[in-house]
Amino acid sequence: MTNLSYAIVFVSDMGKSVAFYRDWLGLKLKMESPEWSELDTGSCTLALHKAAPGTVPEVQRNQIPAGHMHCGFVVSGIDAFAAKMEAAGVPVMEPVAMQDFGAKMGVWRDPDGVPVSVIAFPPEF
Repeated sequence: MTNLSYAIVFVSDMGKSVAFYRDWLGLKLKMESPEWSELDTGSCTLALHKAAPGTVPEVQRNQIPAGHMHCGFVVSGIDAFAAKMEAAGVPVMEPVAMQDFGAKMGVWRDPDGVPVSVIAFPPEF
């Protein structure tokens, strides 16, 4: 069996990206450097890699082209999580809403515009 060991997000500003994933999503920082940082997700490592100069056009909801990353995380208390993100001014891509598969989900953007889904399953709303 093959297991996912890590996923890499290429970032333009390591400090801003580490702060987003550590402070706002609550991931534990394993190590940080100017070119490579790692955060513990519990099941695998989320690695942040310094990107080459340049920008990528911001993706739109339901129009994410091939080759883009979209991380998903599970939380308990998604409404409190959403309030914290709103208070911090984190851009919302999709507000928290009940999904047809029985969970609540919202989507925010990281500092580089990468979509980040956050979901809560009952009874953990």
